Amino acid sequence: MVFKKMLSAFGVGGPSVDTVLTNPNTRPGLTLDGQVNLVGGDAPAAIEQVVIGLVTRVEVEGHDAEYSGTLEFHRMSVSGAFELAPKQQLSIPFQLPVPWETPITDVYGQRLHGMTMGLRTELAVARAVDKSDLDHVAVHPLPVHERILEAFQRLGFRFKHADLERGHIRGVQQTLPFYQEIEFFAAPQYASTIREVELTFVTSQRGVEVILECDKRGGFLSAGHDAFGRFQVSHADVDRVDWAQVVDGWLRETTSRYGSLLSQYGPSRGHGHGHGRGPGMGGMVAGAALGVAGGVVAGEMIEDAFEGDFGDFGGDE
Repeated sequence: MVFKKMLSAFGVGGPSVDTVLTNPNTRPGLTLDGQVNLVGGDAPAAIEQVVIGLVTRVEVEGHDAEYSGTLEFHRMSVSGAFELAPKQQLSIPFQLPVPWETPITDVYGQRLHGMTMGLRTELAVARAVDKSDLDHVAVHPLPVHERILEAFQRLGFRFKHADLERGHIRGVQQTLPFYQEIEFFAAPQYASTIREVELTFVTSQRGVEVILECDKRGGFLSAGHDAFGRFQVSHADVDRVDWAQVVDGWLRETTSRYGSLLSQYGPSRGHGHGHGRGPGMGGMVAGAALGVAGGVVAGEMIEDAFEGDFGDFGGDE
């Protein structure tokens, strides 16, 4: 009997947990629906609480090196304390709101290379090891994200990589402790001035703040450096503008002499820059001066999706 109690303390013969999502696909601002299924063990168990949380992999900069770690960024309790009888089966339904700033993991059915996302379920059992269960989650872009990503593709940019950087962008209202960087190789027509572009969306119920970081090439008498642009768009702008035209304007404005000068002032992000280049996004001073509301530019509606798959955005993790 003593041996069995010891085994139970290490989770052997204890209750089991399995979370089933109604649909693992979601978007920022929507919900993840599902149920937590519990099965009692060999003995009664005092359950302290059942918690679900969204987890992802985040890049963190230390003093000497950069490393990645798993971070839970949003959690919700689905049940308080209760007693689970031996072999008892119990199902607890839930609806987890997905934060507006949740990073995008999938575009047109293709996983963005470098992105991971999961829903972790924790079953806290009194006087025993906590049980957990992890389920894959796919976060798809909102329509405005989709149009902007599509515009980069139409302009000839090739997707390189996506990751999450721990920290905050100066002057931007963030609720999560990280931001997503979606990296592109420059399109041929921009290659004389830009090597790469990093795109960040900071999304809210009102719209999206779009931050561009362009790795500018050096000129005959100047060294290469990063230039930054910051632009505000509304969810309502989705079908009102020619997004390729808007994004082209953003890029030209960001890499202009004015944008470059702006980027050279101000302290950098608190957690440094993932690539060790330039002043960091914190260099954006008076970013609103660069801002162009998407609705300002009139244009034709563009296609909802590309022909076939989304090619360059794919990549298996």
